[in-house]
Amino acid sequence: MRMTIGIEVLIDFAFKKVFGSTGNEIAIIGLLNALLHLRSPIAKIQILNPYNDKDFQDDKLSILDLRAEDEQGRIFTIEVQLSAKPGLIQRVVFYGCEVYAGQLMEGEDYSELKPVYTICLYRGILWPGDANYQHRFQLADVETGRILGETVAIHLVELLKYNLKEADLATATTSDRWLYWLLHSHEYTSEELLNLFPELAIQQATKSLNNINLITKDKQMYDLRKKAEIDYHWGLKAAKKEGIEIGEARGEARGEARGEARGEARGEARGEARGIIKTLQEILGTTIYSDEELHKKTVEELTTIVTELRTRTQNRPTGGETPASI
Repeated sequence: MRMTIGIEVLIDFAFKKVFGSTGNEIAIIGLLNALLHLRSPIAKIQILNPYNDKDFQDDKLSILDLRAEDEQGRIFTIEVQLSAKPGLIQRVVFYGCEVYAGQLMEGEDYSELKPVYTICLYRGILWPGDANYQHRFQLADVETGRILGETVAIHLVELLKYNLKEADLATATTSDRWLYWLLHSHEYTSEELLNLFPELAIQQATKSLNNINLITKDKQMYDLRKKAEIDYHWGLKAAKKEGIEIGEARGEARGEARGEARGEARGEARGEARGIIKTLQEILGTTIYSDEELHKKTVEELTTIVTELRTRTQNRPTGGETPASI
């Protein structure tokens, strides 16, 4: 029987376990080099906030980043975002700048600041009209494109736009091969992945991912975090649905109230117009419109009749008397 790994690496626990565990440096180096395309690739790295069981002791969904530093002092942060949140872009920028500024201790020289690379893997779409799914941002001159030194760089990946097929992996870039693994590794058996991805870094990541199934407490923790994610998204959908229903109910209530108000106003206008018409007909000494006829008229028609009767009243012979003002 074919048994797939079944562990989604984008679930925070699995991601931190695979790429943030001490001893898995080859995996994180491979992923960073593939995504960032650095002029000077990472050769050695230190994980600054390695995997810790205590980070996952409750079932609340939180943002858990992965932070590392290479032999040149460059700092790298990776975070996975599974759902849209207001201010996502602003948060990523703020966080990258915060890490950059946080390097400097009191009395130290600004020239000692090292570059910071922030990567956000987002399971969604930020720019619908753009087919690109990998975006690299740096401080640059808008006129010349000149980069303002190696300071803060932000790398955003819109995972929902990624649509590479398994048949295309043989000719795909290293970056695309990694993204395919991140999105689809849970659909394969461990043996299939090891055959499909001979790269040492992806092989290490595959073995680490598969090991979650083999360690009871890790599998239990993964299931807990997976459930927390499902419950979180279920809560978002339920809140959205409830908001829509409340909005519709309020809209209906407001519509009814406005309709009643408009109806009352039109009713008052109709009654007032019929009263004026009756008065004008008395002045003219004739009945041009009966009550039944007036009842069938619209407000607009009644207004026209009032205008006509006023004109006739003002123009009728009065023997020098001034017509009554209506």
